[in-house]
Amino acid sequence: MDLGLNKNATRMLTGFILGLIVLYSIIWGGIWLALLILGFMCLASREYVKILEHKGFYPSLKIIIASEIFFAVIAYFKQFDLVSIALTACSMAAFLWILFRGRQPYIANVATTILGFVYCGWFPLHLIFLRDLHSNTYDSGLGFVILMFTSILLTDTGCYYVGTKFGKHKLAPIVSPNKTIEGSIGGIICAMIGATIVGLTIGVEWYLAAFAGLICTICAQIGDLCESLIKRDAGVKDSGNSLPGHGGFLDRADSFIFTIPAMFYFTKWVIMNDSAMPAIIEFFKNLF
Repeated sequence: MDLGLNKNATRMLTGFILGLIVLYSIIWGGIWLALLILGFMCLASREYVKILEHKGFYPSLKIIIASEIFFAVIAYFKQFDLVSIALTACSMAAFLWILFRGRQPYIANVATTILGFVYCGWFPLHLIFLRDLHSNTYDSGLGFVILMFTSILLTDTGCYYVGTKFGKHKLAPIVSPNKTIEGSIGGIICAMIGATIVGLTIGVEWYLAAFAGLICTICAQIGDLCESLIKRDAGVKDSGNSLPGHGGFLDRADSFIFTIPAMFYFTKWVIMNDSAMPAIIEFFKNLF
């Protein structure tokens, strides 16, 4: 529907509405967050399959979505002992589907089907795990989700403004010619400062918060480049046009896909693990 808005206004309106939906789903958690992620996974998977079809590959959307629903149920009910079974069964299902219903190129279709439910499904589902984290010090993982989102948003802001003003050296000219090393450094600095401020607010030591910001900004930029890699290899500009002014769901969430699992494991095994830091310090002492 045409609302008579220019491109920037459309982009801002879409971002505002989407941001509110994501924000309230994360705050409420539980079934609302699970439904949000499930909806994203299905829409992103559809875009992913269409991108691959431009390349001449034909991953099975049915297997990808069925696998993602399986993973979502496991994540929601916290049945982590079923994860290895799910990955094994879904990978076998990808082979069987291509064997009986697929078409050439067989190997690429199996591989891209498995990549699809891992990339569009299993990685984003770590947001449920991160949101539900808790320890004796932290009641929930909500603060760490906010820290992660802050780091990613400031990464985008820093990369854009520093890169526009000072950018001279290309970061990945073949994959994403507009990104620069200077912009990347600006994004890193902004993300670490923002993460440190949020971390201190929720009671995290400043150096841990800064390092969390570093992890988030690096993973966000890598995730962005990886999605650009997929699109460029397939010869498409945007993953879709579902979000007016933003392209597709994958275009909007590419920075989060790698960052979410990385932030979850860092928070779980380092920040919320009281014995982690002494062990890390001891490791580096022995190393040097």
